[in-house]
Amino acid sequence: MHDNRFAVVAKAGDRVADLSTPRPIIDEDKLAANIFRVQSYMNEHGLNFRPHIKTHKIPALAAAQVAAGAKGINCQKVTEAEVFAEAGFDDILITFNIVGTAKLERLAALNDRISALKVVADSDVTVDGLAAHFSGRKPLTVLVECDTGGARCGVQTPEQAVALARRIAAADGLVFGGILTYPKPQAADAVEAFIQETLKQLAPEGIACPIVSNGGTPSLFQAHLVKSATEHRAGTYIYNDRQMIRMGHCTQDDCAMHVLASVVSRPNADRAVIDAGSKALTSDLQGFTDFGLVVGYPEARIVSLSEEHGVIDLSACTAARPGIGEKLFIIPNHTCVVSNLFDTMVFHRNGVVTRVEDVAARGLVW
Repeated sequence: MHDNRFAVVAKAGDRVADLSTPRPIIDEDKLAANIFRVQSYMNEHGLNFRPHIKTHKIPALAAAQVAAGAKGINCQKVTEAEVFAEAGFDDILITFNIVGTAKLERLAALNDRISALKVVADSDVTVDGLAAHFSGRKPLTVLVECDTGGARCGVQTPEQAVALARRIAAADGLVFGGILTYPKPQAADAVEAFIQETLKQLAPEGIACPIVSNGGTPSLFQAHLVKSATEHRAGTYIYNDRQMIRMGHCTQDDCAMHVLASVVSRPNADRAVIDAGSKALTSDLQGFTDFGLVVGYPEARIVSLSEEHGVIDLSACTAARPGIGEKLFIIPNHTCVVSNLFDTMVFHRNGVVTRVEDVAARGLVW
């Protein structure tokens, strides 16, 4: 998909210490442990698990998640889903309102290709657009997205959820598949209350609700508290990142992704400049006041990013400070964004490259 004629590509057997920077690297053992840990938790609590592939955008990693026991995958955009359908995945949920003729045409073609495509909707406008396009075609399964406190997309009340479910169920070409939410973290009681009231109101309508899909890595280990949910969706857990450390879901040792960067300048005693800027680390703060965690230098703070430069404040460092040429391992604030910045992802074990995977769905955001 990507033209790598001019790329500096690593190969199996290379040493991580010798890699050109900046580039993200993935620890194979931590990756596998993260997949096993979360799938085991879901199995223990009898929940279907549907990993969100926007974190990695790599079919080989989705295959590992499904092989571990995941039920299908979660994509965010039609174009992402197309890449994974091409790779052989046939149970795909797209958690984004799909509007417009061009997207609907691609969605219909995708629905014809795979056996279990599902989408979401949170308005009459979206449902009516789907219904108009899928009438007379292979039926499309649609879930009602509910806002249970996350304050993003979603109907606002159980009554609205039931009304939209009724509209989907009555539409030619559509099948009501259930309800879905992406809640704010640590809100299991509110989520469960919203779901229970919705199910209570659906029952007299005679509308079955086979899927109740809850979501989010921030709420990952509270998934079992939402008793009415049939499945959980999460993505970031496969790599983990700085925000997951802050939320208590993991430690530094559980972070599979690091951005490898080199110190290229030391203008003064308190400042280092690295070759990883906003095109490598992202400017996504996730509530932090700096741009990543520098492993081995806990007092160092990445205080600013331009496109190619990252500036590190070393003034609080009480011990050693990195020198020019030193390679730093940085835990990004948000791994999902980093994945969309690079054509390839380098995997390693004990500092030796094991494989290089194309980020197959990179840039596919429509």
